[in-house]
Amino acid sequence: MQFDYLLRKVFFAVITLIVVIVFNFFLFRILPGDPVKLLFRNPRLTREAQELIRVQFGLDKPVWLNIERLSAGDIPGALDSQFTAYIHNLLQGKLGISFTNRQDVGEVLSERVWRTVLLVFSGELLAIVMGVVVGLVAAWKRGTAIDSAALFIGLLTWALPTFFLGIILLILARGILPTGGMVTPGLAEEGTLEYWIDVGRHLILPSLTLAVVSASGYMLIMRSSVVEVLSEAYILTAKAKGLSNARILFSHALKNAMLPMITIIALTLGYVVGGAIQVETVFSWPGIGRLIYDSVAKQDYPVLQGAFLLLAVSVILANLTADILYSVFDPRVKVT
Repeated sequence: MQFDYLLRKVFFAVITLIVVIVFNFFLFRILPGDPVKLLFRNPRLTREAQELIRVQFGLDKPVWLNIERLSAGDIPGALDSQFTAYIHNLLQGKLGISFTNRQDVGEVLSERVWRTVLLVFSGELLAIVMGVVVGLVAAWKRGTAIDSAALFIGLLTWALPTFFLGIILLILARGILPTGGMVTPGLAEEGTLEYWIDVGRHLILPSLTLAVVSASGYMLIMRSSVVEVLSEAYILTAKAKGLSNARILFSHALKNAMLPMITIIALTLGYVVGGAIQVETVFSWPGIGRLIYDSVAKQDYPVLQGAFLLLAVSVILANLTADILYSVFDPRVKVT
């Protein structure tokens, strides 16, 4: 892999991140309503008290630029805005203070991020295994009842909204598996084996919801890729040599068919993260997705900005990693 190829990919990733940062700031400023009035619904709260709260959180400043000071030629004063304060804090690694609980946003996110990582990692790992195995078998049994059933089920689950599938599984598993939260309150002390077993039981339904939706897409791509590979001349040569079906599939077809999967897995990560917000809401999983849902209702701008920035960075890094891995595993990728 050439250095200029890597440099070009990193450059575009940085540009994408800058665009995301700017968009991330303005996205939540267009929401209707006043966060101060929403958070402090005390009818006795005076206008002066409201203004003090705005000053405390920097909401008294203009969003973009102070036009009056800019017209007067006061450039430093014109740049004293919510946007410049946001960028300044971001460069210092500060994500702001939550409007709701007065905590540092970084601390709020750090408490939740590992729970979402656990959910997404479990769902994606299960989805990849299911998608690759079913897609491989469907391609090998192309035109049979097995292939038709796999295609029908794959297209059906692929079309289902994540939250709808989650509600269906929630109803079916009621009384069998935990249907909400991450642990059973008071069951076990955190960090013990019993605690993690309880977490695993609570993880089954939300991770399965993510896995089923993602696996259907992986299965369809894998099937198409394997069908194309099986028509290549070297597969016919392998069959003529008398190699077993298992060796042809796993040593020859699977290796080459996995190349498109590297890209599709990275691209699907953004969809999985979006689906995690819905899944965490349906199953009350206390992760980043549930935090975003609650913060939207409360118009907690700093938390929303921090959460969306964290998710955007994860997607950008996943796509950058996919580009690099694709160029490493596939010499046909142009690096000029």
